[in-house]
Amino acid sequence: MNPKQFLTIGGIVLVLVAILGFVGVIGPTAQQSIFGAHWWFDTGENWAHLILGVVGLIAAFSFPANLQKYLTLLLGVVGVLIGLYSLFGMTNFLGANLENPADSLLHLAVGAWALWAGMGKSSGAMNPAM
Repeated sequence: MNPKQFLTIGGIVLVLVAILGFVGVIGPTAQQSIFGAHWWFDTGENWAHLILGVVGLIAAFSFPANLQKYLTLLLGVVGVLIGLYSLFGMTNFLGANLENPADSLLHLAVGAWALWAGMGKSSGAMNPAM
């Protein structure tokens, strides 16, 4: 997987998760979540997911390959740091609740995925395919 693929797939997933969160399929309370009490997103998380998803999609189709790579690596570092932050018991980050182990594991997994994709071959002129 390359950075452009990560930004495209990740961007689409984040936008969908944000929309589902805003309409109440995933939150705003655990009782309303399709995942039950184990995993739900509050308004702060929904806004973060929406903004990051839109930025990811814009970057996937308008940034040059070298900037896509650096953005993907940055997202990987941020994802891992947020995962570690919540893993050690911190439950609030810039207004978003990170209240359970599922949040920690999700952020660690997505951060690792981004780091892996950022290390992958860029989608530059030698590789015109996505």
